[in-house]
Amino acid sequence: MIITGAAGFIGSNLTEHLLQEGHEVVGIDNLDDYYSGKTMFLERSIEDSNFSMVRGDILDLELMKKTMKGADAVVHLAAQAGVRFSVRDPLKSHMVNVVGTLNVLIAAAEGGVKRVVNSSSSSVYGNIDQRPVTETDEPRPVSPYATSKLAAEIYCRQFHELYGLDTVSLRYFTVYGPRQRPDMAIRIFTERILNGLPPQIFGDGEQTRDFTYIDDVVAAIRSAMIAPDLKGAALNISGGRPITINRLVQELKEVCGRRELEPIYLPPQAGDVNHTWGDPSLAMKLLGWKPRIGIKEGLRRYVEWYRTSEERRTYLGAQTMPGTSLARLAISEPLIHNQMDGLFSNMK
Repeated sequence: MIITGAAGFIGSNLTEHLLQEGHEVVGIDNLDDYYSGKTMFLERSIEDSNFSMVRGDILDLELMKKTMKGADAVVHLAAQAGVRFSVRDPLKSHMVNVVGTLNVLIAAAEGGVKRVVNSSSSSVYGNIDQRPVTETDEPRPVSPYATSKLAAEIYCRQFHELYGLDTVSLRYFTVYGPRQRPDMAIRIFTERILNGLPPQIFGDGEQTRDFTYIDDVVAAIRSAMIAPDLKGAALNISGGRPITINRLVQELKEVCGRRELEPIYLPPQAGDVNHTWGDPSLAMKLLGWKPRIGIKEGLRRYVEWYRTSEERRTYLGAQTMPGTSLARLAISEPLIHNQMDGLFSNMK
């Protein structure tokens, strides 16, 4: 199994799950500086003899070809994340999310990969009046990030239709849980509330989000790796139960024991949609999957993790993380990329 973006939020959780099942996993990640501390997420996996780590970029086509040859499946999670980031830097979002995905597909097609599970986003729908949205609704992306994810989906479908590559795209709806990125709303709200600071809400807080817990997303990916007859489809992976941001903050304050903190309201952010709400019926039918973790239980699990785990110590931008031994990753064999030499020398 190949996992691109293996050091990230979803990728590291999926990696551990597959290793627990006894699979051989090769992780690919460029460990970029969008946020620091991700290497902590791989510390358990690197101890497993079935895990190999490749530090490399999906924009490196030759590396992708070399790494993916003969793989049973590729789960493509590597991406330039962030709607707001894409508004600031649309070119990088395009290069990583579109050109990078195209490289993965070319390498997989040439290398005889049996299936590619592509990671897409609910943001492709944009501001659609009909809710909940189904896969038959026309996508209307309103940010460069959403546009890049839709373009990647189209490439996946075309590679199935033109070259016979077995692909499926999963449209994730606001994934949350342990290891989520430091720029994600639940992480930011939790951090402020636990530090006695009022949560900050963009807009009036009546916008809704369909949150999906990380364990449900991992289960969906696992099913998508083996389900028959997906034929390049795009599938909603959602909890199916939207909640307003105001209500979300209220639930978080109760879990954190800080009900007295009143939110501060800030102007809306460019590129954000007003509502997300996905109908997961097609994924339930084709994958034999269903979401199981509701928002109250998911928030309880997340806050417990945040309070007790050193893995919460991730930050936007490049920062040296004390206590994190990056050099331990270098013991993974086989190391496929020759640029691994001296990779972690700055941490010795």
